[in-house]
Amino acid sequence: MEQPPMMDHLAQFLSRLRTQDAVLVRVVSTQGSVPREVGAWMAVFADGALATVGGGRLELDALAHAHRLLAGEAVDASVRYPLGPSLGQCCGGQVVLAFEPVGAVDVARLARQLAPAGVPVALFGAGHVGLALAEVLSRLPVQLLWIDSRDSVFPPELAQSVQCEHSQPVHGAVASLPAHSLVVIMSFSHAEDLDIVSACLQRQRARGDLPFVGLIGSKTKWASFRQRLLARGFTQAELDYVTCPIGVAGIADKRPEVIAVGVAAQLLQVASRTAVPPPSSLAAGLQTDTVAAGSDTASAPKPLFSHAG
Repeated sequence: MEQPPMMDHLAQFLSRLRTQDAVLVRVVSTQGSVPREVGAWMAVFADGALATVGGGRLELDALAHAHRLLAGEAVDASVRYPLGPSLGQCCGGQVVLAFEPVGAVDVARLARQLAPAGVPVALFGAGHVGLALAEVLSRLPVQLLWIDSRDSVFPPELAQSVQCEHSQPVHGAVASLPAHSLVVIMSFSHAEDLDIVSACLQRQRARGDLPFVGLIGSKTKWASFRQRLLARGFTQAELDYVTCPIGVAGIADKRPEVIAVGVAAQLLQVASRTAVPPPSSLAAGLQTDTVAAGSDTASAPKPLFSHAG
């Protein structure tokens, strides 16, 4: 099934679930080296699947288990998979997967439970690079606030994790950004870019809660901006806080899609080394018995889960 632009796996899952029953497979517990984290999920329909719980033999066995459940067989609601001994995967750890039959009546609940609680990113600008970056970020553990001074530039279909905001003047949106937002600035106008950078520096001076302020452009552009910002009263130390150019080093390609990948990688690097809140872990919810894959005996653990990210 071809994925529509800006429509993520969750949106596809919930859309199909309105007319087709499925089995939701979730990672509820891990031990040692494993391919996916607690909270990863996969939706299994009779004619295909969305998302992933890790691939390889683990996912192959999980798909078979889910299809048996879809077919009405009496199967375990939770299975422990020892990746090395039972499945021959090099990870060597253990994964507990929960299997939950779901249908149209579960759409609203799953929309709340599976909504990602990722890193907050504020993207200013919906031009060619902004559109490409939003597309990449919509597939990552990110909560994207996408801002532009033009109200008609956003695509009609958006991922659940993307929120659009029309702001005029555009830099007026800076004051209300969520705390710990990673800010990326790439508006259609250098004048707008300058005002947004200035507003971010003012907020950083007052609150110190923006871990990253990145500006698209060349070193020449930043040299010009630096002089104008110094004239506005900012110190050199404050200006050193701005990253320009943006993106991981070593990539010279200027196509929007390539720039987007480099910037997204940089944001993930920043998020991993700052105090940006990570995606939330599983909270208490559904209790299930656990059976080891390839074993005839049930084990004692009864994992509790309710996916929140």
